[in-house]
Amino acid sequence: MMMRTDYSIIRLEDYRPTPYAIPRLAMTFELHPEKTCVRNEMHIEPKESAGEKPALILNGEGLKLLSVELNGSLLLSDDYHVDDKHLTIPHPPEQAFTLTITTEINPTANTRLEGLYRTSNTYCTQCEAEGFRRITYFYDRPDCLSVYDVRLEAPVTGNPHLLSNGNLIDSGALTEKRDGSDWHFAQWHDPHPKPAYLFACVAGDLARIEDSFTTSSGREVNLHIYVEHGKEDRVSYAMDALKRSMRWDEEVYGREYDLDLFQIVAVSDFNMGAMENKGLNIFNDKYVLAKPDTATDTDYALIEAIIAHEYFHNWTGNRITCRDWFQLCLKEGLTVFRDQEFSSDMRSRAVKRIEDTRQLRSRQFPEDGGPLAHPVRPESYSEINNFYTATVYEKGAELCRMIKAILGRDAFSNGLDLYFERHDGEAATIEDFLKAFEDASGKDLSQFSLWYSQAGTPDVAVTSTYNAKHKELTLAVEQSCPATPGQPTKRAMHIPVRFGLIGKNGQEVSFTNTRGGDIDLHGMEGILHIRERKQSFVLEGVESPALPSLLRGFSAPVRLRSNLTDDDILHLMQHDSDSFNRWEASQYLLIRTLIRKSEQDNPIEVNQRDMTLIEALGKVIFDPQLDMAFRAEILAIPSETDIAREIGRNVDPDAIHHGRETFRQSLAERLQTQLRKLYHSLQQHGPYQPDAEGSGRRALRNRVLDLLVMLPDKSGIELAQIQFNTATNMTDRFAALASLTHHGKDAAKPLLTSFYEQFKDDALVIDKWLSLQATSPKSDCLATVQSLLDHPSFSLNNPNRTRALIGAFAMSNACQFNRADGKGYRLVADIILELDDKNPQTAARLLNNFRSWRVLEEGRQAKARTELERIATANPLSKDVADIVNRCLH
Repeated sequence: MMMRTDYSIIRLEDYRPTPYAIPRLAMTFELHPEKTCVRNEMHIEPKESAGEKPALILNGEGLKLLSVELNGSLLLSDDYHVDDKHLTIPHPPEQAFTLTITTEINPTANTRLEGLYRTSNTYCTQCEAEGFRRITYFYDRPDCLSVYDVRLEAPVTGNPHLLSNGNLIDSGALTEKRDGSDWHFAQWHDPHPKPAYLFACVAGDLARIEDSFTTSSGREVNLHIYVEHGKEDRVSYAMDALKRSMRWDEEVYGREYDLDLFQIVAVSDFNMGAMENKGLNIFNDKYVLAKPDTATDTDYALIEAIIAHEYFHNWTGNRITCRDWFQLCLKEGLTVFRDQEFSSDMRSRAVKRIEDTRQLRSRQFPEDGGPLAHPVRPESYSEINNFYTATVYEKGAELCRMIKAILGRDAFSNGLDLYFERHDGEAATIEDFLKAFEDASGKDLSQFSLWYSQAGTPDVAVTSTYNAKHKELTLAVEQSCPATPGQPTKRAMHIPVRFGLIGKNGQEVSFTNTRGGDIDLHGMEGILHIRERKQSFVLEGVESPALPSLLRGFSAPVRLRSNLTDDDILHLMQHDSDSFNRWEASQYLLIRTLIRKSEQDNPIEVNQRDMTLIEALGKVIFDPQLDMAFRAEILAIPSETDIAREIGRNVDPDAIHHGRETFRQSLAERLQTQLRKLYHSLQQHGPYQPDAEGSGRRALRNRVLDLLVMLPDKSGIELAQIQFNTATNMTDRFAALASLTHHGKDAAKPLLTSFYEQFKDDALVIDKWLSLQATSPKSDCLATVQSLLDHPSFSLNNPNRTRALIGAFAMSNACQFNRADGKGYRLVADIILELDDKNPQTAARLLNNFRSWRVLEEGRQAKARTELERIATANPLSKDVADIVNRCLH
């Protein structure tokens, strides 16, 4: 087998600053569908250095170079060199100079959606990570910070808007006609130096929704959201989320917005969720547009979180950016942490923590445990687009959370304030970030910094022993971390484990003193600071036997094992004062049960252990004193992916699915009377509200409905049909349809047709329709997906449609993607190869779904390997896809 290996490796150790600075530039765009002309006038300054000045080497790809001017004089071709990656000026002036480069690009042909492209007749940019080089020649790297002046010129069509970063300086009609058409212009100035990846421009006939926000210092900021005409009625929630984000960032972090205008543009063709370009955020429209009859509660929560995330980047990513792409977690991990905290304050903190941990375990833990494992700050990469990963984002956020746990709330806040003060307007590093916390707190974080450089998920084993004579509880701890690619051995890390004690009566148990290790005390809770491979912590003054409630709030991203028995964990599930650990106890017991079911010849048999667990679950589910969203999380039985992750080897997805479904049916049958009563008691009264209370009620009701649909008497099917037909919001309508579809009920077929006919002109709702059919575990799903590839509502050229159908099939349908006959792998591999030339980023992200192929049983492993090798030997193959497939195979 021959695989592409001719790709350069970029290494952190090779970082060197640029020999020239570009403090400002002025760009002029003459927009044309196939021949956009870009004039880039750069003021360039040599940096201080001894000896002869080096060559000026600028990045550029896919550009048609029209001219190069130095200090106003046209250069001849002998004065510079151009290849497919660079423009080189071998002998630039020794003093500051002006370099003007004019290029031509074709936005319509840009199916990669990197740089400047057209979508629905709107010009749009996406420059992170390395898209700016597809617009003009420049230092396309994060540490080159420049002040941008941008002039956009375009023919007048419809209701045109010409947008860029910063503040609008001037706009109007051009006096002369071009090609017989009237043209107009807009002039923009962004006073804040920024790297090229934050540049943005948008031009098109769009509707604008306006509002304003008054900052804490009394400045009024204009807020504009741009959408396609006819979608103005779906923007109110996004605007509200933006204003709440702005206020929260002022109140919690003291960060005030710094321009006169903040803009969001929603487009339908976008490789990412959203992009934080300074003052001009560009969003995938699925994270902006919402109204009750087309968007679910999940959609509303994601809009709130992603609007906040991109706005928070204004300080953690824009005002302070990353020095190089190895520091990507510096902006992304920190900003994910901030948006998680925002959502926790807006909704239920306990439930939000459960949701984030569930996401981390389902996406990041498999990444850490497979061939794509890499540190939060990698040491090298071949294609930077492939490092926008759960490790950088979600695990990066967990590291920020651990710093807060280690330092405490006040010291953490002081450290961030110092970081903002020191590095505003700079391109910073992880070392800069940690140093601010060390200086603000006086604590040494050198051992903690290993979290940024060591890949893999640590294992923490805790053995608890109670000594009644001395009234002491001893916690013996051992940490380890498995080998990962390029890192066969690991050093001991600093792991903060938050804990409490629960007595046999279900009450918190206090302790008076500690010895044997560093423990922070906070009332009846504490934090164990684990720093050694093995160490023991002794809690003194424990008057009665108690169970340790460990890793409260998931205080560190580790796998925890303990010597607690199933009865002990059942006790914690029923009585722990920490909501997260009550949920965690339920997950542990459920996964133990579901693994056992997957190994049984007759998993439908219910034994006494199963009955005890079902009864315990019922006590939580039906407890009216508990938050409804929390009860819904308890009722969300661990997924097939969760179970496979815990099994870890020789995985049979069909056995897991069968075992899980039989347990859920047993749960439904034995609790059916109470479940029916609960379902009817949760019926919505009053208008739909996407708030925490309303979404929690709907989540619990729809989880109950999904169980009732499994009952053999078909009463649940009738309830689902009624709910579908009478629902006043998309959440309830879609939940009913999903239950019927995923359980393979005949009643689903006419409802799927009805749903499509009602929403066939709404692309975002049709995405839901596609995903629903792609995630059915039934055996006819593959044929359904294949037929949908030819459906008039599907287009492989649109990333949203591709993610909705093929992405959902590969990521969320373990049975059918991992079919024993290998046809699921072949379908996805075919799509990857077809997409690779058009949109390699989307193709590479689909390929990520093969990352856990080695944990499967041998037959499926062989089928997956065959498809990976077929991809690896394809020619030509993009750098994005080649990088992922080579790492998967080695």
